[in-house]
Amino acid sequence: MPINIPKELPARQVLEKENIFVMDDERAHTQDIRPLNIVILNLMPDKEKTEGHLLRLLGNTPLQLNITFLKTVTYQPKNVNPSHMEDFYKTFAEIEERKFDGMIITGAPIEHLQFEDVQYWDELTEIMDWAEEHVTSIMHICWGAQAALYHHYGIDKFPLEEKCSGIFSHRIFNGEHNIELLRGFDDAFIAPHSRFTNISQAEVDAHPDIQMLAVSPEAGPFLMMSKDGKHIMATGHLEYDTVTLKEEYERDLNKGLSVRIPAHYFPNNDPDEQPLNYWRSHAHLLFSNWLNYYVYQATPYEWQ
Repeated sequence: MPINIPKELPARQVLEKENIFVMDDERAHTQDIRPLNIVILNLMPDKEKTEGHLLRLLGNTPLQLNITFLKTVTYQPKNVNPSHMEDFYKTFAEIEERKFDGMIITGAPIEHLQFEDVQYWDELTEIMDWAEEHVTSIMHICWGAQAALYHHYGIDKFPLEEKCSGIFSHRIFNGEHNIELLRGFDDAFIAPHSRFTNISQAEVDAHPDIQMLAVSPEAGPFLMMSKDGKHIMATGHLEYDTVTLKEEYERDLNKGLSVRIPAHYFPNNDPDEQPLNYWRSHAHLLFSNWLNYYVYQATPYEWQ
């Protein structure tokens, strides 16, 4: 997939080294096809790493994408250069008149807060409500998935006794292989999780508008989808690269948090050993299936 991003975005150099097909505005304007417009609300603290995680996966299908990064105005991130946000991110006011084919709302390390206590909650709910009419399909990740379940469906999160961190095995729920989002998935697959809260599988199963797609015996519900395909909710992080859980574990320790070693992650459960990536292929499948079946084939050629 040729992915159209700003020419000076730092993630571009990383992606090009990995042979991910990126395209700048000059070349994109010579393409005589209709690109898909994707907006990413990046709530993660390390903006540049998250940009790389997501763009790596979005850049792996034969579609051309125009990427817009969205920031909040009610909260200013502390872990990124303000000039980066100024150069590469838009505010909601700058894009609210536009229509987008797809949207990604990332996670955020704020699970300890009630949703209404999050500084940018009112702004986020305004954006989520706007997306109902202005976006064809939205993918919500980790805390973003929990926020969507709460705001759209009234399903709240609950705290865990200890952090759910590691790579966990999942099974397709009730053999739902006919669901296009899961096309090509193995019966069992691995995905990373990193959070202090969870959601009730019973509440999701009981909701008439949500379909459970994949569950982990250890980590709980993972993939869910609204029955109209509008909302994809993933409580884990298939987009993470190999060392992300290691970096988060070290970050938590440096903060003085009492956290266990990420489960099933380090070889021999030894943090000094280099972890291996067992989830990369399913990460690419999830994003390419979403883009193909729920964005490209569902979005109108011309938004009215």
